[in-house]
Amino acid sequence: MNIHQIYTYNDLRNFTYLLEFGSGEAIVLDPWDSDEINAALAARSLTLKAIINTHEHWDHTRGNEALVAEHDCEVWAHQNGEGKIPGMTRSLSAGEMVSLEAGVSLTVLDTPGHTFAHLCFLVEEQGAPLAVFTGDTLFNAGVGNCHNGGSPEALYETVSAQFHSLEDRVAVYPGHDYLENNLKFTLHLEPSNASAAQWLERVEGNDPGISPVVTTIGDERSINTFFRLSNPEIRNSLELTDASEEAVFLALRKRRNDW
Repeated sequence: MNIHQIYTYNDLRNFTYLLEFGSGEAIVLDPWDSDEINAALAARSLTLKAIINTHEHWDHTRGNEALVAEHDCEVWAHQNGEGKIPGMTRSLSAGEMVSLEAGVSLTVLDTPGHTFAHLCFLVEEQGAPLAVFTGDTLFNAGVGNCHNGGSPEALYETVSAQFHSLEDRVAVYPGHDYLENNLKFTLHLEPSNASAAQWLERVEGNDPGISPVVTTIGDERSINTFFRLSNPEIRNSLELTDASEEAVFLALRKRRNDW
């Protein structure tokens, strides 16, 4: 399987993903623009089998209707997305394994927080985790907001229980490119973070459509404040030296809202 990350050049800085299989079939994840997806399919002589939506927000489902009309493909999403996600035909549940091709599968993660109809997807090859599609739950060097139908408390539980424990090598494919700004947030709270400073130097002014940058969970442990809840410098910046990790996470999420 090949993963094609497509940067959409809109104000929200969305990513769409095209999953290409040796059979000549493909799945598109969170399609922003149907014309863009059709061009990518045609360039690779691929047939669209299905759309996967990580959640119901319009910028992640915007291309659904046109793609379904043209390709008569299925639409897979969280059961709570029924009635909200255009063209939805199949609900996916936590722990479900979707076979993609020989030896390659997606494990469905139920990931409430950004919304309560949010799924993430762990790519596994021969049972070994390789990558995770995180939608608006986990970003490179950040996490999603909870403004539109979400809960920061639920987001804490999701991130701490389902992402902190992933292996370092797992690549992170989020729904938006917010890496540069998120790194600046990390350095705002943790100025001594040399890894974040090096990453910022690397990506500042970068065009993700020309030079894609992918982090791993191991990188996130170094640069993402929401993975560094016990860090003394971050806690001092928040004036929460003795607080619980949940309290630090919630304070970080609130600070990021206002930052």
